[in-house]
Amino acid sequence: MEVNWQEMLFQFIGGLGIFLFAIKYMGDGLQKAAGDRLRNILDRFTTNPFMGVLVGIVVTILIQSSSGTTVITVGLVSAGFMTLRQAIGVIMGANIGTTVTAFIIGFDVGEYALPIMAIGAFLIFFIKKNQWQNLGEVIFGFGGLFLGMELMSGGMKPLRELPTFIELTTDMSEHSILGVVIGTLFTVIVQSSSATVGILQGLYAENIIDLKAALPVLFGDNIGTTITAVLASIGASIAAKRAAATHVLFNLVGSVIFLIFLHPFTNYIIWITGLLDLEAKMQIAFAHGSFNVVNTVIQFPLIGAWAYLVTKFIPGEDVTIEYKAKHLDPHFIETAPSLAIGQAKEEILRMGKFSVQGLQETFDYLKTQNKKHAETGYQIEAAINNLDAKITDYLVLISAESISNVDSTRHVVLMETVRDIERIGDHFENIIELVDYQMANRVKLTEDALEDLTEMFELTIKTVEKAIESLDTNSLDLAREVAEQEDLIDKMERKFRKKHIMRLNEGQCSGQAGIVFVDIVSNLERIGDHAVNIAEAVLGKRA
Repeated sequence: MEVNWQEMLFQFIGGLGIFLFAIKYMGDGLQKAAGDRLRNILDRFTTNPFMGVLVGIVVTILIQSSSGTTVITVGLVSAGFMTLRQAIGVIMGANIGTTVTAFIIGFDVGEYALPIMAIGAFLIFFIKKNQWQNLGEVIFGFGGLFLGMELMSGGMKPLRELPTFIELTTDMSEHSILGVVIGTLFTVIVQSSSATVGILQGLYAENIIDLKAALPVLFGDNIGTTITAVLASIGASIAAKRAAATHVLFNLVGSVIFLIFLHPFTNYIIWITGLLDLEAKMQIAFAHGSFNVVNTVIQFPLIGAWAYLVTKFIPGEDVTIEYKAKHLDPHFIETAPSLAIGQAKEEILRMGKFSVQGLQETFDYLKTQNKKHAETGYQIEAAINNLDAKITDYLVLISAESISNVDSTRHVVLMETVRDIERIGDHFENIIELVDYQMANRVKLTEDALEDLTEMFELTIKTVEKAIESLDTNSLDLAREVAEQEDLIDKMERKFRKKHIMRLNEGQCSGQAGIVFVDIVSNLERIGDHAVNIAEAVLGKRA
């Protein structure tokens, strides 16, 4: 039989493209329908490794990507939202959650793929309500999964007649390691274990590969999917690298265990799927689910050991930005509102120290153009935003209680201070984005411009530092110094703008460089305004 290679290849890669698009589209629709609160779900409910497993399953079902869940988890560990032990639980759950896609594919509804997609498209284009459009995306992606599978299966059919491929599958049956390597490499290339498991389901359904050869490929798919988390952890914190390493370790150990017991596992799958009368695609889905569930059960008691091992394997002191509030005890709100206000002040001081740290990282980024400073700056700004929300909610709850006039004044001061510190975070984030723009467009600032920015940055950082210190110590002297320094920042801004216009007129700098310079100066001046607001609150009535 002569094989039309072009038709086979086009049908296969076209089907693979539709399949990958459908998974992404369906996941996006599910995520939007869920309200896009995945970080909050992961942060709030991963109180211990067991809860982490459950949350990992749920989030992966929502976004249809174990790699996606793991990447979010790596980010949360890096940000200090989650401990390594909690993260390991989420990663285990993500592996179980990803099997849902294989079970969906296992249903033989390929002939209805196009009408399903038509229903989804109708909801997307003709219904204006967001929730119906989100549902339309889910339905369209659902249909696309089956269309992609049908095309891939059709493209793979001629392989069963090829002597070379028959010989390869025979070798895979005899040498399990070969199957693992093939599964790993293909998943690394495609960057989706759901896609490679789907391809495996298609091959098995067409009798192109037998179960003994398919299972090692399945194990390899699970190893290959860890590459996404590894890539996400490059340049991230040590904690993030440890989380990614745990993902690799977990799937690698699981694959080794199942390879050792490949023969009994194969017999078990044949027996149980025969008992349940499952079709070929569903047999692979069941094997995939069994592998991940059993692997999690086996390794769950070893979470502490794996955390210890990766900490030894990836040594170093980890520096993370601790997003979570430390002082906001809800018990004080009703029993001792005055103490609760004190707790809120302690948290605001933490937030203020973050603002100083973020400004310093921003300044370092401007000087060195080292991306690590930008990443840390963005993390700090996210921490400030998180604390802003938590502290504001806490203060709102306090306001519902009966408090004295003195405490009421303290309460107002703190509410205003939270807003000012949050705005400082927004302004230094703006500056980081301006430096990003400068680097992306190769905008060159003159030596004079950099000297001006250095002078203004150093003064602004000192001013914010003093404002936070005046709030901490209730020092009127420090608060007055802040007001004086803010006047200097205002004068500096006017002076540097004039110098900038002179440089422009003399042709020393480009228009783009001028925009970057003026916007940075403007943001620093606004930061000075917010610092003086904090100082004036102290001068008006000490918190």
